[in-house]
Amino acid sequence: MNRYLLDTNICIFYLNGKYSLDEKIEEVGLENCFVSEITIAELKFGAENSLHVERNRKVVVNFQSKIQTIPIFNALDFYAKEKSRLRKLGITVDEFDLLIGATAITNGLIMVTNNINHFKVIDRVEIEDWTIKV
Repeated sequence: MNRYLLDTNICIFYLNGKYSLDEKIEEVGLENCFVSEITIAELKFGAENSLHVERNRKVVVNFQSKIQTIPIFNALDFYAKEKSRLRKLGITVDEFDLLIGATAITNGLIMVTNNINHFKVIDRVEIEDWTIKV
């Protein structure tokens, strides 16, 4: 069975009830879906920066209690090597996206995002976009 790392945008779409992501997550099994610590940080920032801070904090806490969060520590070596490789090629990648992608790779997870261009430059990353109906 495949295992997946959900990018922040996928989590936001899921929390907003878009793209039938609840059905897709049920199909693959919530136990096979993970998020990075970075995604949790981004979701928390989004809640703090929203018009409905208290409500959105609760949404994030509830979501966090249901999904497994993977620490980034084991991905740091790959992150450093990949950032160096990309920099030498003149390719810049958002720091958080690179950390999230590195977490997917080092944990053998498929990256789920609709920001394909943010991740496709990362070596060995496997990407799926669950916002596109096939």
